[in-house]
Amino acid sequence: MRDILEAVADGSLSPAEAEAQLAGYATTGAGRFDAARETRRGVPEAILAEGKTPEETATIAVAAVETSGRALVTRASAAHAEAVSHALPDCTIDRDARAKTVVAFDSSFERPDIDATVGIVTGGTSDAEAAGEAAVVLREMGVTVERVEDVGVAHLGRVLDHLDLLREVDVLVVAAGREGALPTVVAGLVDTPVIGLPVSTGYGHGGDGEAALLGMVQSCTVLSVVNIDAGYIAGAQAGLVARAVSDARNES
Repeated sequence: MRDILEAVADGSLSPAEAEAQLAGYATTGAGRFDAARETRRGVPEAILAEGKTPEETATIAVAAVETSGRALVTRASAAHAEAVSHALPDCTIDRDARAKTVVAFDSSFERPDIDATVGIVTGGTSDAEAAGEAAVVLREMGVTVERVEDVGVAHLGRVLDHLDLLREVDVLVVAAGREGALPTVVAGLVDTPVIGLPVSTGYGHGGDGEAALLGMVQSCTVLSVVNIDAGYIAGAQAGLVARAVSDARNES
């Protein structure tokens, strides 16, 4: 503790950084940022912009950069992205409008490097938003990502065309809407861990993702399932598996 106090006194550590080191989180007028999550859990903390004003999102993003060197914002509108960019003029800003993510990082930040690859598979182009969120989380965790797009089960040949790649990666996140059949089919063809990501694409009864979720939960092949549109969770879970694979690979 004395080292932290002395660093604040000599200006080499900001009060926000000191608070984060002592308490594990930074407090702002818009909420608290869990600065210790990545160290504690191995997953970068995300700022959920949905339900927050652009100003509140930007305030927490500033605290994130001050305490961890990076801010990861999810479910961000154009207004959220603009506010974050304006509040962090000296940071590099990486926005994925389709995935609704914004990543801001300062010049001192270095992403981790995990020796593993995660495949992200989508049933259709409409599944790209949730799948993209997963991809951004994985990138920020330091994982290599391979994308396989638009291989829904309406034509099984589209999946089989990519079977070699699906079998080579270390983990798979498979996103699908409608009846959610794609993760079940893929999991029956590979010996790779599969994480099903149900997406709220479809129409009519169950078209809000409920049918996809139930189909994946009732899968007769072995897979794990996250909640509807939970790209962050799918990406983080795949990243944790990838890190374990990487650690085992480097120890052997």
